[in-house]
Amino acid sequence: MTFWNDLWQILVWMLWAVVFIGYLFALFAIIGDLFRDRKLNGWWKALWIVFLIFLPFLTALAYVIARGQGMAERNDRAARDGENAAQSYIRDVAGNSPAEEIAAASALLEAGSINQEEYDRLKAKALS
Repeated sequence: MTFWNDLWQILVWMLWAVVFIGYLFALFAIIGDLFRDRKLNGWWKALWIVFLIFLPFLTALAYVIARGQGMAERNDRAARDGENAAQSYIRDVAGNSPAEEIAAASALLEAGSINQEEYDRLKAKALS
């Protein structure tokens, strides 16, 4: 009989651990969203934080219900901004723009280093 009691205690403990970890994820998502929102006044942000400290579960639920749509939009925008920044960084590190590559290929064609077929291939590669 003690084995089953111990097993149930372990399972209940694991359930509460999963709920608590899920709550922490939600809490950090809410706090991150509060600081990411530029339209919300600083006093409103402070008020949400105070309520999150004193009435955590109720406030988290109210926040998700009241501001969930905007939260998703801000999250999408942040992801897009991050992707654009990464693409910009990759382009900067990768080097030449397509126009510069075509100009370099044109200079090689004029110098006679490459023929028209090679120039067309380099131009198509730069434009792709």
